[in-house]
Amino acid sequence: MTSYRGFPLSNLAIKLCAVALALVMAGAATVASADPPKDKDKDKDKDAYLALGDSVVFGYITRAGYAWGNANNFIGYPDYVGLELDLSSADAACPGETTSGFISSIGADNGCRPYRANFPLHVAYNSTQLDYATQFLAKHKKTKLVSVSLGANDLFLLQKACFLQPDPAACIATGLPGALGAIGANMNTILGSLRATGFKGVLMVVNYYSLDYSDPQGTAITALLNQVLADVADANGAVVADAYSAFGAAAMTPFAGGQPCKTGLLNVNPQDPTLSTCDVHPSQSGQQLLADTVEAAYLAARHGKGKH
Repeated sequence: MTSYRGFPLSNLAIKLCAVALALVMAGAATVASADPPKDKDKDKDKDAYLALGDSVVFGYITRAGYAWGNANNFIGYPDYVGLELDLSSADAACPGETTSGFISSIGADNGCRPYRANFPLHVAYNSTQLDYATQFLAKHKKTKLVSVSLGANDLFLLQKACFLQPDPAACIATGLPGALGAIGANMNTILGSLRATGFKGVLMVVNYYSLDYSDPQGTAITALLNQVLADVADANGAVVADAYSAFGAAAMTPFAGGQPCKTGLLNVNPQDPTLSTCDVHPSQSGQQLLADTVEAAYLAARHGKGKH
């Protein structure tokens, strides 16, 4: 059995394949482009919240069809956080965004650029997400919270690269340390760039939940990614919103058996005719749990119980 730092990796490629397929659907759309929405950078004098990241932050729904043509059809946790904390929220997330694509327009991508070419995001921008973020912070001096959730798509790209190899699990085991190292380096650049704007509010990294806490292999990969995110957050004076623990606690019931899908926290997998499995994206109850987790981390940081 192959392992990485004590975590078993046999059959890992098979387990990750199902996860990756749902997320890359964002880049498979080929219908005509909709007009981008007006930028939600309104209420410039109001305290603001800037949410950055991938499909989880965006509120993405797999195979949503015509609903993709209007970003208002997708409600992510930033919407709930903004309402609860009375902050003007701007959700700049892009489905399929990677840490390198966030920084560079030619960085590795897992579907964000095709999605943007065909469908509107919650806020309109033609630059990288990092450029949008730094410009936003330069304009909105009263921003109180910036959250970042990135890294999962980087690992999905590793999975895709290994899937057709003779031994996918060995390929992933070999490539995992480099992928995690690149995520750490890119996140360090991202968090440092956000702070370099003069932003003095709460800087937050939102980590990732496991799709199935009863699956030791898939959960081990999530834990490794989250450790990298925690280390980079600590090095940059950021707090961590612990989605991993929140979803894990909610899933630890006799019925759910460690599976967030069975708690209703994830969207049903549209490719499963039995509707008994889920994809990688949070349902609205999952988004609300993420919002509760972000709000708790923010309030703790504001009251001096966390780094900020």
